[in-house]
Amino acid sequence: MVNVTVDGKALAVAEGSTILQAAAQAGIAIPTLCYFADLNDIGACRVCVVEVRGEERLAAACNTAVREGMEVVTESEAIAEARATALRLLLSQHDLNCAYCHRNGTCKLQGLLLEYGVAERDGWGNVVETGQPRFAKQLLRGRRAKWPADAIVQRDTNKCVKCGRCIAACDKLENIGVWSFVGTGAFSNVGVADGLSMREAGCVACGQCITHCPTGALTERDDVELLKAAITDPHITTVVQIAPATRTSWGVGLGADDGALDVEVMVAALKQLGVDYVFDTSFAADLTIMEEGTELLHGLGAGEPDENGITWPLFTSCCPAWVRRAKDRHPDALAHLSSAKSPMMMLGAVIKTWFARKQNLDPAKIYSVALMPCTAKKHEVKLPMESNPGIPDMDGSLTTRELVRWVRSSGIDVGALEPQPLDNPLGAYTGAGVIFGTTGGVMEAALRTAYFVATGQLPPPDGFEFAASPHGGWVEATFTMGESSVCCAVAHGLSNAEALLDAVRAGKAEYDFVEVMACPNGCAGGGGQPIDGTESERGLERGQTLRKLDKTKLPLRYSHENPQVQALYSEYFGEPCSELAHHLLHTVHVAD
Repeated sequence: MVNVTVDGKALAVAEGSTILQAAAQAGIAIPTLCYFADLNDIGACRVCVVEVRGEERLAAACNTAVREGMEVVTESEAIAEARATALRLLLSQHDLNCAYCHRNGTCKLQGLLLEYGVAERDGWGNVVETGQPRFAKQLLRGRRAKWPADAIVQRDTNKCVKCGRCIAACDKLENIGVWSFVGTGAFSNVGVADGLSMREAGCVACGQCITHCPTGALTERDDVELLKAAITDPHITTVVQIAPATRTSWGVGLGADDGALDVEVMVAALKQLGVDYVFDTSFAADLTIMEEGTELLHGLGAGEPDENGITWPLFTSCCPAWVRRAKDRHPDALAHLSSAKSPMMMLGAVIKTWFARKQNLDPAKIYSVALMPCTAKKHEVKLPMESNPGIPDMDGSLTTRELVRWVRSSGIDVGALEPQPLDNPLGAYTGAGVIFGTTGGVMEAALRTAYFVATGQLPPPDGFEFAASPHGGWVEATFTMGESSVCCAVAHGLSNAEALLDAVRAGKAEYDFVEVMACPNGCAGGGGQPIDGTESERGLERGQTLRKLDKTKLPLRYSHENPQVQALYSEYFGEPCSELAHHLLHTVHVAD
């Protein structure tokens, strides 16, 4: 322990702690911009500077370690002036067009500008710089400021504050390294590494760079207008499906707490916006378990070493960012991904086949959209999956943020809405389907049903516990199912997934079934989730909301008990992995 004083408060903090951490321990808040806990602490923005007694220069609190006897002052006239100057320098390269920015109200820079009097709101609510600008504007114009309009991840260079958080997220969480500092001196900026396109650099559209950006420099492509156009077309039937993780967070941008607005309120909002049918992707998650669980049981004990002597596990395939990474970098593992489509794509196929026939609808005149916590789903909906020749299974995917912006711009008061039920016959779901939205949920849901199929008995739904792997940053466990045992692993974040692949290749680890999610804590921490200004990962908290729904609010907790899934097999597919099920619910993963 190290004894320090922060604003007159004597503290004993762990050796190696930063000034920022010591101040937090004392309940003292120091403003930050480029800092993100456990991810980025480069001290580039100079917003967190403080005084250290005996030192001439101000120190960055985020990356300056405490030492014995250190005395720190976090607020003074000199500190306030230094922070304001740093903000004015950032503002000289920022367009401050807040009224038209997606991050208006959740922008970290905007909040600091207002707090330190560098900017203010005018009579119309716009944010404008106070006084005479001290530094000349250096905005990029013309060709250098342009970005492909069809790219899933959109970038506005004139909103970038060069904090490096996108670089850290892509590198440390996903081990890809799409973003990099480019140029030198006054001309330095953040851009795609090596002058490549994002796709050439290996981008999987996970969106973690967006959720970690403190400003509006990075956003997702907004596709709401496409759904609006379909709604206004009298010849088109619009269908929207709601992903499990979306329900935990959509209310954040509407003034509610995480998990406070039930899915039935979301249904009411969508119906008021003009959507014809609203289904739940959790239903399709239950359907996915029937297919993937059967695939797992059929393959147990049948795996043989490849030409390199590696015995590969079955990998989950519901995360499009992970699938895309496997296609790009791991061709040896690609053949071992589950052939089951993701729940979103399964439901898309069912909507344009079985549901269309039951409702006497023309599949070509159904516009099917998913509300997802994910940006990579925008890529997945464009993959060549057609249950009807020439008709895509899905037509679009919107992030949770896009839904929130749409609801707000439409003037809907969600607090005054009367909740409405999901439409049938694709609206029923179980707790197993809901936990698909959090890391480990796909694995646990599959094991619940696989255990029942293998033994004829229901396992305790919460009886599948995992422990940290000794080989790296993932968890693992072995479960007995009748006469068989299943060795499983769960990894979230592609950096952890790639470490797991390396361990399998090296013979250090061997599994039967592996779940991979690209985003921290799975879909609950997805790249399309709302950004509320907190400087920490929210996926764990939102995932716990899904697990609470599974444990306390849903009467059915096993996918095979879903009555509508049972009816779908009875009326249409026959049994899991039947010929028709393979045709509509499975795919072949090949490199793009």
